[in-house]
Amino acid sequence: MSNVEADPAEVRCAAQADEVRGAAAPRVEVLAPRKVPLGGPRAMTVRRTLPQRNRSLIGAWCFADHYGPDDVAATGGMDVAPHPHTGLQTVSWLFSGEIEHRDSLGSHAFVRPGELNLMTGGHGIAHSEVSTPRTTVLHGVQLWVALPEEHRGTDRDFQHHVPEPVRLPGAELRVFLGSLAGARSPVRTFTPLLGAEVLLAPHASLTLGLDAAFEHGLLLDTGSVRVAGTALAPAELGYVHPGADSLTLTNTSAETARAILLGGAPFEEEIVMWWNFVGRSHEDIVTARADWMTGTRFGEVHGYDGDRLPAPELPSVALRPRRRRG
Repeated sequence: MSNVEADPAEVRCAAQADEVRGAAAPRVEVLAPRKVPLGGPRAMTVRRTLPQRNRSLIGAWCFADHYGPDDVAATGGMDVAPHPHTGLQTVSWLFSGEIEHRDSLGSHAFVRPGELNLMTGGHGIAHSEVSTPRTTVLHGVQLWVALPEEHRGTDRDFQHHVPEPVRLPGAELRVFLGSLAGARSPVRTFTPLLGAEVLLAPHASLTLGLDAAFEHGLLLDTGSVRVAGTALAPAELGYVHPGADSLTLTNTSAETARAILLGGAPFEEEIVMWWNFVGRSHEDIVTARADWMTGTRFGEVHGYDGDRLPAPELPSVALRPRRRRG
């Protein structure tokens, strides 16, 4: 998905190690989302929890949009014209609906519930995303992963994976990146990461073993869940500092709760993120924008009915550095 804000902020994220905690109960920070319209008179609104002032990254996860359930008849659904990406991977995960993906690698695929689509931008890729005519309700998350410096210029790539469900007492997991509860995803990432969908039965409790070197975030979609005793409301993200080797989730509601669990080793590099680009300097962003507007770096997306997205105007000055933790 593109960040289609008309005036996107330039974000500098610099590494700042968080305090590593021992075996005591994890401390949970609750991050509230902000609403961002995806453009047009019937704009589909997304809830963005990363980046924000209090936290820019969770591991290498640098962007998290949560959207729906949207009645496509009312909102028009998703229609994101061809747009570029550099220095990142996009992770698409749906709860309902279907999205058609086309990219300049030549990939033509569909995003469906319970199936992972991961696209690597690297040096540069372009893609489009359109909800299909058979979609009535669109609901899911769009996530970005920053690439480390040594892999920032890697070749463009596209991977599709359907994880097998892991059934536990009162819970079901789908591990789409990394490993959890004995399940491991074969999908390649460039830093240690975790991504999983978690379903909790009404009033069920689940304790998961974690990699204590990771920081984690739980993005709640439905239900009311307590994360290590801290309550989360739908669309909120609970952040857990490195050092926790287990995490207890409790569904306090009478409906099935659904959440996305993210994790990763703290990302110790400074990044600059603007529009759909992740670089290391203001100059990286300027070059990427110019290449999109005038060059062939990103390739062509074939099969989309319409023009590609133009890049917004760059800000007149760079913003002050924003640390990994605000």
